[in-house]
Amino acid sequence: MDFQVVVLAGGTSKNLVPLVSKEVPKALLPVGNRPVISYVLELLELSNLKDLIVVVEGQDAAVRVGSWISGAYVDRLHVEVAAVPEDVGTAGALRAIAHHLTAKDILVVSGDIVSDVPLGAVAAAHRRHDAVVTAMLCSAPVSGPSESGSSVGKDKAKKPGRYNIIGLDPTKQFLVYIATELEKDIRIQKSILRAVGQMEIRSDLMDAHLYAFKRSVLHEVLDQKDTFQSLKQDVLPYLVRCQLSSEVLLNGAPQTEENGNEKASSQNNQLMLSQILANSSTPSFHELYALGPNGSTPVRRTHKCCVYIAGKSKYCVRLNSIQAFSDINRDVIGDASHLSGYSFSPQNNIIHPSAELGSKTTVGPHCMLGEGSQMGDKCSVKRSVIGRHCRIGSNVKVVNSVVMNHVTIGDGCSIQNSIICSNVQLQDRVVLKDCQVGAGFVVTAGSECKGEALAKKEK
Repeated sequence: MDFQVVVLAGGTSKNLVPLVSKEVPKALLPVGNRPVISYVLELLELSNLKDLIVVVEGQDAAVRVGSWISGAYVDRLHVEVAAVPEDVGTAGALRAIAHHLTAKDILVVSGDIVSDVPLGAVAAAHRRHDAVVTAMLCSAPVSGPSESGSSVGKDKAKKPGRYNIIGLDPTKQFLVYIATELEKDIRIQKSILRAVGQMEIRSDLMDAHLYAFKRSVLHEVLDQKDTFQSLKQDVLPYLVRCQLSSEVLLNGAPQTEENGNEKASSQNNQLMLSQILANSSTPSFHELYALGPNGSTPVRRTHKCCVYIAGKSKYCVRLNSIQAFSDINRDVIGDASHLSGYSFSPQNNIIHPSAELGSKTTVGPHCMLGEGSQMGDKCSVKRSVIGRHCRIGSNVKVVNSVVMNHVTIGDGCSIQNSIICSNVQLQDRVVLKDCQVGAGFVVTAGSECKGEALAKKEK
């Protein structure tokens, strides 16, 4: 398809502390016992998009991510790993590697997406409309596990504090308005409504942080708008506004105020808006004619911001918070088990053949027990992921939790709704509820913790 693919893999994201560290950047956080970035890489491979630039924030993180990819995907993908400074933002990361982008179109995908939406379909929609940008939208998850332990947006789900407003044309193919991270009501200018004629307002859709860009336009915006840091909050809204602005509608003839033509430009603009309004019942507002530079010749509009809306049955969630990490891990061993890449047993769980279970130990459905892990007697695991080479004592209960690799858990421990990072040691009779324990931390015997983040101090 002549698409270049850029995977924005992040670095050591602050809102994922203490899960991330210098040793474990965001891209390598485990989801169903494999790095989260592997889900995007396999999705791209399935769509035959195999020429990738993976952008990682920070030199050390880039080395670690690159090392893992080269081992796991040798002879399968052509991957170039590029390190960019930390905290440059998504637009800044693209700006830093812009000289590597040479294809007509660029597919930009976040490395933290876990999804089964075919990326080739997004690319095809972009080409079909000859768009300057095509954004993938999917159903917005409502975070928080329900009583049953399943994750995304069920019975007792919490309402998110922030929301997005997305405006679509009547055909649901074009993006005509976007406002992100809102905490209160918003007013939409009448000029926007006049320009688009009709608009469907949606708050149930999420910008999945997957975009196809026309390279020439992307380069121009990144070059001219050097203060833009975020694709989602700066670049995309700017492109959407541009398609409605008089400058674009007048096909490159900006309104001039200094040369005395202000009134004429205004009249032309009014004429154009009334023309749009009169034709608002047409299938798409991009089919309308805008006035040409001389004020009379109609020309077809070319600056299109499109959307690809994933079907409601599709799975698409970003690992961009601690809650999302828990949700996605439960989903890939639960309702979205087809994404895990593993075959489930008749008991609807995955227990590696090399794992050892003690007497009267039960591993329930929607659980995963990794390679070489050992459990003592009378243990119970429910709706949880346990990593590789863990040593778990007797009378241990693990519920709705993620335990990473090489973790030692003493006798009589109880772990609920918690995340235990690699190389952690829980001594005997530790009780954890709603906690995160950072890599290598030791929790002393008999400790009881609720809602805490426990971690070593970074040197």
